[in-house]
Amino acid sequence: MHPFRAAVENRDADAIEDLLADDVVFTSPVAFKPYAGKPITAAILRGVLRVFEDFRYVKEIAEPDGRDHAFVFTATVGGREIQGCDFLHFDEEGRIDDFTVMVRPLSAAQALSEAMGAQFERISREAAGA
Repeated sequence: MHPFRAAVENRDADAIEDLLADDVVFTSPVAFKPYAGKPITAAILRGVLRVFEDFRYVKEIAEPDGRDHAFVFTATVGGREIQGCDFLHFDEEGRIDDFTVMVRPLSAAQALSEAMGAQFERISREAAGA
């Protein structure tokens, strides 16, 4: 099992953060602009751990060189079943430098947007180190 998958499935926020490059770029399925940097990305991912219920990866797809991975998942958020995929690129040091998430269906994406919006004040404080 890939270390990222293991960290997420174990809900180990510290292990997830350790896998992020300092210059990681996170592209959210519900925000227009990407987020740059490890502090905000780690804080967002901690928020996701708080709002997703019954999260599990159902498929892992990897490029032969191991630098690009796709992790297909299911979860529940706000009472809606959600399907999604984490697309990750790993730098030369094995750290995630590009992290893009896509989700479906629209009703679940809207529930995710609402749930994460409710978390965003806390996420901003965590990213600032408060």
